[in-house]
Amino acid sequence: MLKRALAVCALLGCAVLPAADGAAQVIRSGSSSCKAVALTFDMCPVRVGAGYDAPLIDMLMDRRIPATFFLSGRWIARHEAEVKALLAVPFFEVGTHGQAHAHLPAQDADRQRAEISGPVLTLRKRYGYRGLLFRPPFGEYDDTTEEVARALGLRFILWNVVSGDPDPRLSPDRMLEDLRARVRNGSIVVFHANGKGLHTRAVVEDLSQDLLNKDLQLVTVTDLLDRCNVSADHAPVAGNH
Repeated sequence: MLKRALAVCALLGCAVLPAADGAAQVIRSGSSSCKAVALTFDMCPVRVGAGYDAPLIDMLMDRRIPATFFLSGRWIARHEAEVKALLAVPFFEVGTHGQAHAHLPAQDADRQRAEISGPVLTLRKRYGYRGLLFRPPFGEYDDTTEEVARALGLRFILWNVVSGDPDPRLSPDRMLEDLRARVRNGSIVVFHANGKGLHTRAVVEDLSQDLLNKDLQLVTVTDLLDRCNVSADHAPVAGNH
């Protein structure tokens, strides 16, 4: 199985990441000493609706809020224009979220490899983009998932704060109250940008302002992990709203 994953890696032109215990490092947050927060948005395939939260994306762009998006392969296949738009924003970054949003631990090794590598290959071949971040669907994984991600040179990104935005029972006030209590230095927060979050735009707008008021910088996942800062021209716009 590992040899086959390495063959896929060769197609992608990636390097194998070393790991002392032979497994990919599963990342849930940045350093607690880092005064920054990464807002992340999953793009799972949807059966009903456009599958793209345009008001949310427009708000992020207008306010220059850095964001990291995890795209499933099926979502990519149905949203060519949207993928190009996300890739064109300098303070956005894109990772992958499995091909069909499958429960990976229920799949055999060959199927897991196809699920993980599929959207990575699509981004590389169709868009010329090397996506190095991977988030397993539902946050589920096993040893095989970690091994394939490591062999493909992918950073394995989970989260330490759940927004709960797909839950229709949660009001914006309840979501904000919970997020304000849980988000701290180095947090990676998970939202959705595929239309499943009924109040995502309003909550993200309010939360981002709160974080800025607390001198917490908003950054992409890569910035959170590697540099813990962003350049001034990528800084989000503060102000009343």
